[in-house]
Amino acid sequence: MTRFAPKFTTTLLAAATLGGCASGVVPAARPATFVPVPGGGGTMLTRVMGQTGSALTAMFGAPIADVREGDARKLQYGNATCVLDAYLYPKGKSEPVVSYVDARQTDGSPIDRASCVVALQIGKRK
Repeated sequence: MTRFAPKFTTTLLAAATLGGCASGVVPAARPATFVPVPGGGGTMLTRVMGQTGSALTAMFGAPIADVREGDARKLQYGNATCVLDAYLYPKGKSEPVVSYVDARQTDGSPIDRASCVVALQIGKRK
């Protein structure tokens, strides 16, 4: 009987130790959620499309990045909520205008483009 007790105690001790590991299980990752920002975002997105770089600066303030590649230009705007990339391309011989917009939350998660436009308007950079 004396030999049974140490094995039993060791088994209980091991089970208790490993049982503590199970309680620290990390929950499964959740898919990104839509982050709405109130304020008529759909119409704001249509206001951005077709705009020039100077019009975007008037709308959002100074860009955090301005990248030129040939005739194309990318203006990047951001705040604590999101980052917006506006891609400008020339139409004929005129000044480049916004042809495409991409948006993401500051942690890289997806966000609705129109919501990001509204969030940038609220937190306009000087």
